[in-house]
Amino acid sequence: MFKNLIAGEWQDGHAVSRNINPSDTRDVIGEYAQADAAQADLAIAAATAAFPAWSLSTPQQRFDILDAVGTEILARRAELGDLLAREEGKTLPEAIGEVVRAGNIFKFFAGEALRPGGETLPSVRPGVGVDVTREPIGVVGLITPWNFPIAIPAWKIAPALAFGNCVVFKPADLVPGSAWALAEILSRSGLPAGVFNLVMGRGSVVGEKLLNDPRVAAISFTGSVATGQKVAAAAVARMAKFQLEMGGKNPMIVLDDADLGVAVNAAVNSGFFSTGQRCTASSRLIVTDGIHDRFIAAMVDKMKTLKIDDARKSGTDIGPVVDAGQLGQDVDYIAIAQGEGGRLAQGGERIEHNADGAPGFYLTPALITDTTAAMRINREEVFGPVVSVMRAKNYEEALALANDSPFGLASGIATTSLKYATHFKRHSQAGMVMVNLPTAGVDYHVPFGGRKGSSYGPREQGRHAAEFYTTVKTAYTQA
Repeated sequence: MFKNLIAGEWQDGHAVSRNINPSDTRDVIGEYAQADAAQADLAIAAATAAFPAWSLSTPQQRFDILDAVGTEILARRAELGDLLAREEGKTLPEAIGEVVRAGNIFKFFAGEALRPGGETLPSVRPGVGVDVTREPIGVVGLITPWNFPIAIPAWKIAPALAFGNCVVFKPADLVPGSAWALAEILSRSGLPAGVFNLVMGRGSVVGEKLLNDPRVAAISFTGSVATGQKVAAAAVARMAKFQLEMGGKNPMIVLDDADLGVAVNAAVNSGFFSTGQRCTASSRLIVTDGIHDRFIAAMVDKMKTLKIDDARKSGTDIGPVVDAGQLGQDVDYIAIAQGEGGRLAQGGERIEHNADGAPGFYLTPALITDTTAAMRINREEVFGPVVSVMRAKNYEEALALANDSPFGLASGIATTSLKYATHFKRHSQAGMVMVNLPTAGVDYHVPFGGRKGSSYGPREQGRHAAEFYTTVKTAYTQA
């Protein structure tokens, strides 16, 4: 039994959740405690009690703790990567890469603890000085998704602690293993009791408590649009600070002048790696007339070489979908697209067993051509290895199609034209823009976030994280 961490102690839950390996559904990774509302209340109380002292802790103390956490994560990358691949389904190299990113995030924010910044300015009044400083906001509730079970928790927990906040962390029910492993490392890091609390449980129980408790000063949420809207409504009702990262329907434009190999590799990586289960995945490909047919043929050829198998097996390119519910959604959207006139050019086949005969949630990556902007496949987020293609006459039409979306997280373009690349970077309605690169794949030291229905509130990661996890104070002094 893997327990919750509340007020520095490991506590049993009031129910149990079984963590299942999507590569082999016979494999139970472990049983994880499920907290009730009373335990969530205890965690909030512990964080509230710990905040006065922790908020005044020294930068050196916070640096030492976060740096040690980052060092241990990096030292255990193979072990933690294996656990991540086993519970979430992304391939082992991808999983290890995510663990490395989490370790680097903790080390980055260890450094930020020593660089709090601030300004000393002269007043417009004689003899008066002005100091502008940042202070922690208090108890922060962190709610994370299943698709990046260690990196996303890291990029929320590390800045929260670096800037002197206390944390109540609720990970996704589907992937508690990586979250628990991270919490276990934090429990031995030297953090005072109550500064960090892990409360695993249902969103309708633990999440609701975090949203509505007046002691929780801020909520950082990554997940679905529907849940994000609920978070926003609850936070606004009690004037709590909130930060949302939600869906994406990210476009990648391929122009006639693109390097075909670069375009295909970027599209395959963006659309299908991590089984397409990334909010930054390129799920809409917009291809101009002159290269369209050659690009589709090259995509199909490349997709035929991809190996779909157990996530931890050497040589696997695409692992399983995370669970039966997500697999059903993927299959449904393929059928919807075909029903609206799309053509299934490649893939989209359910595979019941992997190469070793183990049952799992496998689906061959699907490429759907002949689609239009009005189709549901181009409006709604599938969150799986399902990519649609739209044809455009020229760059101008391609740009209009790319921006025709309720989402605005990431976008990409494949081109050898500096003119079009420069124009696209300025005119793409997305928070992150890639030129001749996959849309999925970002650095940990720069801002992450989108526009429109994809994001709300200050950016995550990098130095911009301070905008959410601190509040600004202006102090005037007359000598």
